[in-house]
Amino acid sequence: MLTNPSQKNSTSFLLINQSSILVFTLVLAVILRMGAALLLGDTLEGDQQVRVFDQKSYNALAKSLLAGKGYSFERDWYPDFTLANTPTAHWSFLYPLYLAAVYVVTGYHPLAARLLQVMLVGILAPWLVYRLGRRLFGISVGLVGAGLTAIYAYFVFHDATLMTEPFFIVGVLGSMVVALRISDSVDQTEGKVTFLAKVHSPWLLLGIILGLTGLLRQTILLWVPFLYGWLAWRLGRSSLIQTLKGLALSTVVVVLVILPWTVRNYLVYHAFLPLNSNVGYAFYSANHPYHGVHFDQDYAAPLPEDLMGKGLNEAQWNNVLTKRGLQFILDDPRRYILLSLDRVRVFFNFWFSADSSLSSNLMRVLSFGLYLPLFVAGLYLSRHEWRRCSLIYLFVIVFSGLHILTWASIRYRLPVDAALMPFAGLAVIRGADLLTNKSRRHKVVSI
Repeated sequence: MLTNPSQKNSTSFLLINQSSILVFTLVLAVILRMGAALLLGDTLEGDQQVRVFDQKSYNALAKSLLAGKGYSFERDWYPDFTLANTPTAHWSFLYPLYLAAVYVVTGYHPLAARLLQVMLVGILAPWLVYRLGRRLFGISVGLVGAGLTAIYAYFVFHDATLMTEPFFIVGVLGSMVVALRISDSVDQTEGKVTFLAKVHSPWLLLGIILGLTGLLRQTILLWVPFLYGWLAWRLGRSSLIQTLKGLALSTVVVVLVILPWTVRNYLVYHAFLPLNSNVGYAFYSANHPYHGVHFDQDYAAPLPEDLMGKGLNEAQWNNVLTKRGLQFILDDPRRYILLSLDRVRVFFNFWFSADSSLSSNLMRVLSFGLYLPLFVAGLYLSRHEWRRCSLIYLFVIVFSGLHILTWASIRYRLPVDAALMPFAGLAVIRGADLLTNKSRRHKVVSI
């Protein structure tokens, strides 16, 4: 590990009081998020919620489920091919189920769903960051990383919204903790292999987490091959057969979690649609010539006129729009490259913008703007332990690249922010150690 916190006097307090500090951190996280939930209230309207319009879609689907109408809307919906009272696969299947389950118990009260969500995520997200940071860099870094997660303004706000992101981030962090646990099960320090992968439970748990996270946002499924490749790289040299068995088990579990929805889609559309039908429209709209070389994350491209009125279902729209998006790129690859470079600006935006409200600007600057130097510093400090940290490096590169090449948005960056919290914790601990040592040297010189 990069640090041995027990030898650092500046972090001894954290070590001695780790349990109390962790409990305090989790309580603080829940309290802050409850405040945000109460601010957003028992409604989906209000100035604060303009930037999270998708809440209305998930809420409408939950109400449709409770009415026995399945995944459908009572009127024509976004995007334009989503017709009233027609089965849709465009949105997450799992999150509307969560909302419907809450409404069954409490009646129609969005605030109840918010409060339950912030309690769950407010505990799980900082705790998982703690577990991640502790495994990578030690207990002190884990505690500081959890604290930084608890007060991160973007998380405080988004965790209280009726969106997939809060639970999705928990799923991402949970999969990383389990993957590192599997990786660390290979102990070669004593000339022997203690291989946790022989026990199926971690691989089984990894598959369950990835499958459920995919039901929240299917983009995680594009990350899965990279995660499996990383595990094969870390474990394959020690026990190739056991690694392949573990990967196979995890893959089977992911498929089994998703399979019921694939069957549902086939019965509805008579076509193969593994999960959601939103890939085609997102790719088409994100690369539409309207953008030129400056990406507008709020733009919703109109459907091609030559395809209108042909009675295409969502699976068919998904396929044809994916092809149109690819054609945009082939027609002008230079524009696509410049447009993707501009999406870097959108994805990593941390500065004030004249197009944003004061609250949005403050949230942006006081969260990512303040944390970005810590993320960068922590990544630099971790370079000597790059093998242990390579899972996080890989996730940051793959997940960022995925959205930069398709649809960039600040809220789509939040899982990356969560994965980098242990590195921010590392930067804080190293900075505290440096300041403490400088202070001691100054006292010695003064004496």
